[in-house]
Order: sequence, then C-alpha cells, then structure tokens
Amino acid sequence: MLIQLFYTFFKIGAFTLGGGYAMIPLVQREVVDNRGWIAEQEFLDLIALAQSAPGIIAVNTAVFVGYKIRGIRGMLAAVLGAVLPSFCIILLIASCFTRFRDYPAVEAVFKGIRPAVVALIAAPLYKMAISARVTWRTLWMPVLAALLIWRMNVSPVIIIIVAIMAGVAFVAVKGKTGSQQDN
Repeated sequence: MLIQLFYTFFKIGAFTLGGGYAMIPLVQREVVDNRGWIAEQEFLDLIALAQSAPGIIAVNTAVFVGYKIRGIRGMLAAVLGAVLPSFCIILLIASCFTRFRDYPAVEAVFKGIRPAVVALIAAPLYKMAISARVTWRTLWMPVLAALLIWRMNVSPVIIIIVAIMAGVAFVAVKGKTGSQQDN
C-alpha cells in the first residue's frame, strides 16, 4: 500500500504543470474516483485543511491524504512521491536554464504554457465549487474573498480566520434556533 501511495503521488507530481492547485483534480481522481481510498466529501475537507495550513498546497495535500490513508508512513510516502519529481525536474531545469533562457524557442514555450496553467487551475476551482455546494446564491462569498485578496491586498490568513469565525457563528446560531424549535 505504501508503494501504491508513493507511486500515485509520484505520478501526479511528475505530470502536473501549474503547481499545487493544478494537482488537486488529479489527486481527487486517483484517491477518490479510481482507488476509493477517501470519500469525496472527506477529500474536500482535507483540501480545505491543506489550504488553511501554512505551506505549499501540494505538500499539504500529500500530508493529509497520506496520513489519512496510512498514518505517518503513508504521509511520508505521499510527500516523497509528490516532491521528488518536482525536485529532480527543477534541479535539471536550473542547471540548464541559465544557458537557454534568452532563446526565442524557450520564451515561446513559456508563453504557450501560461494559458494552459490558468486552465489547469480553473478546472479544479469549478469542481471544488460544485463539491462545496457553492450555488448562485452563495457565489458572492468566494468572489468577495478573491476580490479582497486580489484588489485590496487583504491577507488570505485574515480571510480564513473570518471564514472560520463566520462558520462557527452560523453553526452556533443554527444550533440555538434548532434546539429552541425542539422545546
């Protein structure tokens, strides 16, 4: 099982362009859809934790998924699998890039990759919005959060803390009204 976990994350880490957010749909497809290691709602909760924790989303996702599946050893296997391909690729690119970065062909490759990376990030956002049950009535919340971060330079940490407090307050109010209705 540890080898499967390592291989799964190694494969995802090796073939994901665009960073950790582009990795999320591939992780979901492998661990939820193909292998059935984690339920979809539980995966969404793990992604929320991974986004809330300090650090790189790809590593955080590997940590939480690996730990959920096989504890500490699973976490180590998943993280090593996720990080090793990127480490090797970046090491190779860094050793060669300084010599080739000014070539027109290299510049063209990067110009071509940029729009694909945007699509790779947009696709999991859409799927996560559906899984999180974002509707037209609640769409204002993530849009407002994105605008506050992007246009007003509000720290994502503040957005997360406010969202946590709002969620706790909502559940507390809902719990009070629910218990009053029971009486």
